[in-house]
Amino acid sequence: MSSASSPPPLGVADALTREAVEHWLREQDKARLETLWAAADETRRRYVGDAVHLRGLIEVSNYCVRGCTYCGIRAANREVERYRVSADVVLACARRAAEFGYGTLVIQSGEDYGIESEWMAGVLRRIRAETTISAITLSLGERPDEDLVSWREAGADRYLLRFETSDAELYRRIHPDLPGRISDRLAILRRLQELGFEAGTGIMVGIPGQTVSSIADDIELFRGFDMDMIGLGPYLPHPATPLGQEFERRQAAGDWPPDQAPNSELMTCKVLALTRLARPDANLPATTALSLIDRAAGRAHGLQRGANVVMPNLTPVDERRKYEIYPEKAAVHETAEAINASLMALLRQLGRTVGAGAGGRGPAI
Repeated sequence: MSSASSPPPLGVADALTREAVEHWLREQDKARLETLWAAADETRRRYVGDAVHLRGLIEVSNYCVRGCTYCGIRAANREVERYRVSADVVLACARRAAEFGYGTLVIQSGEDYGIESEWMAGVLRRIRAETTISAITLSLGERPDEDLVSWREAGADRYLLRFETSDAELYRRIHPDLPGRISDRLAILRRLQELGFEAGTGIMVGIPGQTVSSIADDIELFRGFDMDMIGLGPYLPHPATPLGQEFERRQAAGDWPPDQAPNSELMTCKVLALTRLARPDANLPATTALSLIDRAAGRAHGLQRGANVVMPNLTPVDERRKYEIYPEKAAVHETAEAINASLMALLRQLGRTVGAGAGGRGPAI
């Protein structure tokens, strides 16, 4: 229901209190929310400009050793058709990204130790030597320190590792430890920064058991944790996962815990807008998950409510359909050319430009 009291004033960074964040997360009045959208959009324009930075995505493997209860490529899912692409496929995608004018290539996979450290280092060196890509981002899970050092030396600039939720109990439930290894993603993110990486993190919105209050805590963590990129997307249930099955049971029975945060486009946009106010100079993507939960306007809304990054998928179609972390994750039948054309049309419609170069974090001027 709509907030009964008048909303607190909106500010940037330290001027936006945690109390105000939680109030706005609960706000339902459409007219009042227009104030939030406008504040986030103006903050985005003032701090990072009108350019939208495009990060070409290549999903190099869907093998994963993890048992994350929300993820469709979790190790226990025997229905997944596993794959790893060759170095030549990665290079072809990097060249395609450069042809499209994308400044960055993002190399993503499950936590796959079949991707050996030296193999990836060799791929990174080839991208640097054979393409005009300005920056390389890795998103390969919780890898050992020696791998991270090797990849940084080989040419990787950025590393993405979502902490998913600041609620420690919920985190352990959705992201179980490996035998003999405690998962501490915040510590890994700090180590990535020590190694000279630009570090990116983020959360899912609407995980079963996640409260609105805990999302306010997440945004407080963003405020105090100096991240270069923050990815925010709605939780999308996968029927072949324990969490997806719990979601379906609760949804059917209307059996949600008190203060459960919805996995809606509206809540995701609130989190995005408030994160822009809390971290005004960070790179914030309009995620694929947001575009799926509202196919008509999700990505446009993201770009109008604080986002300045999009990650078009360049993974070959045969592999893309197998990287199903959640159902219908991407336009699996669309070519890279079709995805690019659609994205360019959207940017023209919104009056936004394509960012040049690496698109690092910081002021537009």
